[in-house]
Amino acid sequence: MKFSEYEYKRPDYDSIKGRYEKLIEAFNRSETAEDQYTYVQKINELQKEVDTMAQLVLIRNSINTADAFYDMENEYIDMISPKLHGLRVEFYKALLNSRFKDTLKQMTETQLFTLAEMEIMTFSDEVVPLMQEENKLTSEYSKLISSAQIDYDGKLLNLSQLQPYMESTDRAVRKSSYEKWSSFFEENESNFDLIYDKLIKVRNEIAVKLGFKNFVELGYLRMGRSDYNAGDVEKFREHVLKYVVPISNSLREKQKIRIGVDSLKYFDLPLNFITGNPAPKGNKEWIMERAKKMYEELSPETGDFIHMMIEGDLFDLETKPNKQAGGYCTFLHIYKAPFIFANFNGTQDDVTVVTHEAGHAFQTYESRFLDAPEYSFPTLEACEIHSMSMEFITWPWMNMFFENDTDKFKFFHLADSMLFIPYGVTVDEFQHVVYGNPGMTPDERKKAWRDIEKKYTPYKDYDDNGFLNKGTVWFKQGHIFADPFYYIDYTLAQFCAYQFWISSINNHEKAWNDYVNICKVGGSKSFLEILKTGNLKSPFDESTISAVTSHIKDYLDGIDDRTL
Repeated sequence: MKFSEYEYKRPDYDSIKGRYEKLIEAFNRSETAEDQYTYVQKINELQKEVDTMAQLVLIRNSINTADAFYDMENEYIDMISPKLHGLRVEFYKALLNSRFKDTLKQMTETQLFTLAEMEIMTFSDEVVPLMQEENKLTSEYSKLISSAQIDYDGKLLNLSQLQPYMESTDRAVRKSSYEKWSSFFEENESNFDLIYDKLIKVRNEIAVKLGFKNFVELGYLRMGRSDYNAGDVEKFREHVLKYVVPISNSLREKQKIRIGVDSLKYFDLPLNFITGNPAPKGNKEWIMERAKKMYEELSPETGDFIHMMIEGDLFDLETKPNKQAGGYCTFLHIYKAPFIFANFNGTQDDVTVVTHEAGHAFQTYESRFLDAPEYSFPTLEACEIHSMSMEFITWPWMNMFFENDTDKFKFFHLADSMLFIPYGVTVDEFQHVVYGNPGMTPDERKKAWRDIEKKYTPYKDYDDNGFLNKGTVWFKQGHIFADPFYYIDYTLAQFCAYQFWISSINNHEKAWNDYVNICKVGGSKSFLEILKTGNLKSPFDESTISAVTSHIKDYLDGIDDRTL
């Protein structure tokens, strides 16, 4: 089947509730572990039906936010999803109270029970209206971002379509396009402020009603973080400040010299080389032809995977009016099929999407037969290992996309990933501050952002842009609005991906086998358990950060970047 043939049927809450209640009742009456597991499977299949319909709405609404039907269905899903979550929580309670719990853990892995314990703590019927309001607000943010229509270069452009201009070798073009980009956020500043202010307040209210001091602890539980806490993350940020920030500052100094400017301004940051950033040498069809060949050559598993994706039209890659910004991969349980959403714009990002999001998709493909819907993806910091590692594992094929700019791309890719980490921890620390102090005003939050930003990225100079200078660049970061505390995940996963990069250079076959192993377990293990499965060292260990950053520094210092 093609994706266009996937049928959407609105999930009727009352019908689903009745089916859930009957199955849970039968589960509770079962006399053997085997009988109970039969009902676990039936309950899981029901949940997979519901999740598939919700994901079809997500995909089709994000492809065209102006589609009236799917906009209406998205509002409907926003309203019923907290109540549907409540039905799943009732199943979790039955599971944890089962007299056959120990045997069931062996049948379906213990991670489901760990997640169940945490999820029960995040929900009560009392907070359903607040969760509905939270969903409504995150949808408002997505619509606002998607509404951007920026008049530039004689065209009406969305935010993704502006990016090539923001990477121009012409400094005047970079500055003017970046100003146009920031002007969209400035014109809508009060809307972004209001949405985020409401989100913080509603999330804090949910947390307090559930018995937490504030949203921080609840946020960690929602993320399924079972084997580390906010204290571990704080120490990780300190290690980033100690080991990564000096390297990122040095890389920016080198960039300043490469592109020939006396002082690096905010609009200079996207341009890495005076000869222009590395870019793929062809359009979407050209890229996808080479992606197909790359995955066919990488392994039999990836060959089968890419054929399934292409034959099923399981991509939407081109940017267009009314399309949601950004990129993601999701999974459609009924069809056992991943789906990749992106916004191609002619930059190197078009290739890293094909590797990054395909890393997520390949993981779901490898783990698609696991029983629990919770196992389709692991917790998000583990998810990002699959995506970021695939970016590095596919380095031997990058010449197919970048040709004579391959060395330039590899330097850019590795340096850019290192430059990202301080930004990633900035996002994380900012969220700890604002959710730890929910009474902050919008202006106080902006000041907090700018102060944290100066700590981790002191080179950021917003020049005469008063709007960005007061601490508003985070308006662009959808994760901050829609997925609180989902960002440190990228930085933790990056240190795991670096280990795959090093391992792949030394022994590609071993690295690939380790990678496939962590894909196969899906979400049936916790983050630190998945690291063991892939022979990876924990990013929470200072020695890991020290060793990996030293290796990367040596590699980058060994390249004469001025010749690229």
